Amino acid sequence: MKIDQFNFAGKKAIVRVDFNVPLDSEGHVTDDTRIRGALPTLKKVLSDGGSLIMMSHMGKPKGKVKPELSLGQIVKNVSDALGVEVKFAPDCAKAGDAAKALKPGEALLLENLRFYAEEEGKPVGIDKEDPKYNDAKAAMKESQKEFAKTLASYADVYVNDAFGTAHRKHASTAVIADYFDKDSKMLGFLMEKEVTAIDNVLKNAQRPFTAIIGGSKVSSKLGVIKNLLDKVDNLIIGGGMGYTFIKAQGGHIGNSIHEDDLIPEALNVMEEAKKKGVNLSLSVETVIADDFSNDANTKVVDIFNIPDGWEGMDSAEASIENWKKIIMDSKTILWNGPVGVFELDAFAKGTAEIAKTVAKATQENGAYSLVGGGDSVAAINKFNLGDKVSYVSTGGGAMLEAIEGKVLPGVAAIEK
Repeated sequence: MKIDQFNFAGKKAIVRVDFNVPLDSEGHVTDDTRIRGALPTLKKVLSDGGSLIMMSHMGKPKGKVKPELSLGQIVKNVSDALGVEVKFAPDCAKAGDAAKALKPGEALLLENLRFYAEEEGKPVGIDKEDPKYNDAKAAMKESQKEFAKTLASYADVYVNDAFGTAHRKHASTAVIADYFDKDSKMLGFLMEKEVTAIDNVLKNAQRPFTAIIGGSKVSSKLGVIKNLLDKVDNLIIGGGMGYTFIKAQGGHIGNSIHEDDLIPEALNVMEEAKKKGVNLSLSVETVIADDFSNDANTKVVDIFNIPDGWEGMDSAEASIENWKKIIMDSKTILWNGPVGVFELDAFAKGTAEIAKTVAKATQENGAYSLVGGGDSVAAINKFNLGDKVSYVSTGGGAMLEAIEGKVLPGVAAIEK
């Protein structure tokens, strides 16, 4: 069922949102982006004349009640954003009466789902090596089903609008869907946009298709890189992970971050790219520093010749120029991960130039650009270019798993 075709009049809808927002030491919300992102779905339920039940996690309480992670702290923020007074259920598993009392147009927020270990479905307090672990795991899975059944009992309709957790098979993101028929469960507007954005790059890409993969470790994105080799025309690898590829080719990388155990995989990626006709573009010139700080001494060197005691910190001019040309010639662009230590202003230029070029290709050449992953989103926002690209994904881990070719449980549960 598509949410825009559904009429919530007279229905109670339980909506999985991602209200895992940052709080300061006083419990005040410091960034309400995730709350605002859920508004189209939440307002649709209310404007149709439905009753709204919102559920979310916050942080990692691991099955314990932690007041500093209570969603009670954000009730006012959600009320202000929605334009209705939101009621609060202080125990998500004992909210049946509060849900039943909801009238059309009213809204209820449940307490943090992860105060219950059943939400994540992992045994607590028992080591994986313990002989009793498998029994504990099986028992927890049954408890997870009961927990999901309880949540489902509050409503007539289930909506999943939390893409950031779509890669988790949790009670509220996947298991709960089993208790609703196909016409009573659906993706929210935000989830639909995320799924469409990923399909646009993985299934419907216009060519040339370029992926820019950065960040610090090859190990965290090896599956993504391998899957993309079957889909892209150009693969730009930058940031800290690039030094593993340079060392694999015999380069001297000084003290730069790298993973020696991934050198065979790096060589394999380069060989596969060659076989498949993918243009694999690595950095050729780098900004190095003698310390990991804004005040470090810096110089620009050939990336194959970084002196001992120095480390690569940012992509330098020659690398950036190569990448700009590739990006500007592209019709589809996927960007995940910075190409330098952009959080330090002294080493933010490379990532800033990538951000500007992706935005320029989108605005001037009509390229479709998808930016995702925590650091990439932080970078695009740091340079105020979020509205200049086609789509900025809200789910780092979920987006990476989708790009890796994995099935997202939160999406699959709606579709079955």
